[in-house]
Amino acid sequence: MENSIVLLGSTGSIGVNTLEIAKRFNLEVEALVAGRNIELLNNQIAKFNPKFVAVANREDIPKVNHNRVFYGADGILEILELSSSNLVVNALVGYIGLAPTLRAIKLDKRVALANKESLVVAGEFIDTSKIVPIDSEHFGLYYLLGDREFSKLYITASGGAFRDWSIEQIERATFKDALNHPNWSMGDKITIDSATMTNKLFELLEAKWLFNTQNIEAFIEKKSIIHALVEFRDGSTVAHFAGVDMKLPIAFAIEPNLNEQILKPINLLEIGSLEFLEIDPKKYPIWQIKDDLLKNPHLGVVVNASNEEAIRLFREGRCTFFGMSDIILDAYSKFRDIRPNSIDDIIIIDREVRDYIAKKYR
Repeated sequence: MENSIVLLGSTGSIGVNTLEIAKRFNLEVEALVAGRNIELLNNQIAKFNPKFVAVANREDIPKVNHNRVFYGADGILEILELSSSNLVVNALVGYIGLAPTLRAIKLDKRVALANKESLVVAGEFIDTSKIVPIDSEHFGLYYLLGDREFSKLYITASGGAFRDWSIEQIERATFKDALNHPNWSMGDKITIDSATMTNKLFELLEAKWLFNTQNIEAFIEKKSIIHALVEFRDGSTVAHFAGVDMKLPIAFAIEPNLNEQILKPINLLEIGSLEFLEIDPKKYPIWQIKDDLLKNPHLGVVVNASNEEAIRLFREGRCTFFGMSDIILDAYSKFRDIRPNSIDDIIIIDREVRDYIAKKYR
C-alpha cells in the first residue's frame, strides 16, 4: 500500500521523528511497534489510529488502548505479514531488529533502516537494494555520492561521553556517567556504544555493505555538524553539513524526490572553526580491530553479541567501562575462525557467543 508505513520502534527518538514526518506528508501509519513506554504508545495510537500494534511484553497488552495488539519478536513478524504498506521503518535497537529486516525484504517491502545490528550481524545475507539508510552518516554518504565513483568514504563521530576525559577518569566511570552524551539525548544502548566507539565501528561495517567498499574511515568531529565526506577520484572531497536532526534522512526515505525544506539551514558563521581528530585506541580500545573487522565482516555477529552482553554486565555493575571492550576483544579472539554460511548459522553463533560470555563472566 502506497502512502503508508509500518513503524518499528515508535517510542524511540527516531520513531518520534518518523511520526512527525508522517504527519507532515499525510502518511497513514498502518502499524506501531514499541517497547515498554506504553504511555507514549497510547498517545501515538490516539493520534495515528494504526491497524496493528505490538509491544515487547505480553503483560503490557491490557494497558494498550487498541484491539489488535501483538507482542514480542513473533508479534512483530506477524504484523509485517499482515500489513500492506510498502515501507517499513526499522528503528528497533539491537539484535531483535534483524529478523524484521529479513522478513520485510522477503515480503518485497522497502526498509528504511536505522537498526545498525541488521547489517552488522548479517550484511552478507541481506539484499541492500531494498534498504534506504536513515542513519545520518550513511544518509550523508548516499546524499553526496549519487552515481559517481569514489576513492574513499569518511564518517564522523562525536567522541561520546568521555571524549574530554582522561583515561584515568574513564577507568572510574559509571554507567550513569556514560549516558551523559555531550551533543544529544539518545537511548541507553546507543549512548554507551557512542562512548566506547562501538557505534562507529558498526557504522563502518554498515557502510561496507551499503556501498561495497572497505575503503572507509572515521574521525572525531566534536560539533556533529559534518556527518559524512566523500573523496572522489579526481582528488576532491565533499562534505555533508546538517543539523543534528534525524528528520532529514527519514523524510528522504519516505519521499525520495523531496524538494522542500526539512531542517533549518546551517549558519556557517555560527559554526566557527572545525577540526577532525583521530580515534585513539587507548581511549577507545575497540578501535584496534577496526581494520581487521572490515576485512572479515562476517565477524560482526561476534562483535554485536559480545557488545550487547558487555553492556548488560556494565549496567549491572559487573564490569568496568573499559571491561566492556575487554569482553568484546576476548570474544573476537575466541571466535576468530567462525564463518557463517546462512542466517541459521548467524543465530547459532550469536547464541554461542552469549553463552560463552555468560559462563566466563558470571
